[in-house]
Amino acid sequence: MYTIKTMNAISPVGLAKLPAGVFEIDNDAAAPQGILVRSADMHEAPLPESLLAIARAGAGTNNIPIDRCTEAGIVVFNTPGANANAVAELVIGALVAGSRNLPDAIQWAKGLKGSATLAKDVEKGKKQFVGPELRGKTLGVIGLGAIGSRVANAAVALGMEVLGYDPYISIDAAWSLSRSVQHCVTLSDMLPRCDYLTVHVPYMPSTKHTINAQTLAMCKDGVRVLNFARGELVDTAAILDGLSTGKVASYFCDFPAEELLGVHGVYCTPHLGASTPESETNCAVMAANELSDYLRNGNITHSVNLPDVQQPRLGGRRICMIHKNAPGVISAITGVLTAANLNIENMVNKSKKDVAYTMLDVTGNLEDTLAGQLAAIPDAIRVRIL
Repeated sequence: MYTIKTMNAISPVGLAKLPAGVFEIDNDAAAPQGILVRSADMHEAPLPESLLAIARAGAGTNNIPIDRCTEAGIVVFNTPGANANAVAELVIGALVAGSRNLPDAIQWAKGLKGSATLAKDVEKGKKQFVGPELRGKTLGVIGLGAIGSRVANAAVALGMEVLGYDPYISIDAAWSLSRSVQHCVTLSDMLPRCDYLTVHVPYMPSTKHTINAQTLAMCKDGVRVLNFARGELVDTAAILDGLSTGKVASYFCDFPAEELLGVHGVYCTPHLGASTPESETNCAVMAANELSDYLRNGNITHSVNLPDVQQPRLGGRRICMIHKNAPGVISAITGVLTAANLNIENMVNKSKKDVAYTMLDVTGNLEDTLAGQLAAIPDAIRVRIL
């Protein structure tokens, strides 16, 4: 029986993927084997020795202490692509709303309540909200993953010219991308041509302030910028300066910040990107399946700190070992198994930076002391025998 603790409300559809009899959902568990989390901050939370895996029902894992988890042999999962449609739809909505000045127009129309000359006021006032159509305009998409590719394809369907920049585009993303999307090798190739610019890359030190004073200087005057990925990807000071000079016409952002609120031309939404029932269900189902497969079978899919490793169960016992990515570890493992007179039926080993994962299916008389022998290997981090 595996105990799972949830640190946020998780969709019942997702929890149903953890059947009773194999899993117990206990939100107050002191020693869970797995944790399901959405946005709860875990940086100050204890990581009990029992904890084997954390599954984040969402893409970002900034709320999870990744380094501490890796050191403790705790696999951290996320759910890339599960909320992609929800975010992409919101971006397209913001693209239309920003181009046609809908937020300001709606707010202005509210002020007409009670006017004795309502019809005249509407006809006279609407001129100040005239905005361009999207058809024929150019959209630059930075990052062509699950979300960026959907945005790009939808913009193509709206009749836009779409430019894409992603030096790390995956094969799956490339296959899903419309052939009408033009690939740019550098940002300097793309930015001067864009009427609209949207960013869809993960946040990490290398992507911080992807949109900054230098990149904005390459853009057309009056560019409209959208950020529904992470607030830190855009330099707030640079955006505010661009708004004041006219370099930036508007900034749509899903991450409110004190400096942005109340500024003309800035439209903040309260982190609504994945806030749909469908997205929450998709994320919960994927997270629960990842957690279940790892706890029951040792398979790793969509981990942010361990390599992805999958191997079908063919009988016998399975040994799962997280260890440092160092010379001699594999020979040490096989040496222990040979001494124990165990036959290795299948074996897979993969690494991710300084950590590696080895999974072996063995047959033979497996003694209770084997896990301790494997754990005694100097570079071992965690050993499980299923």
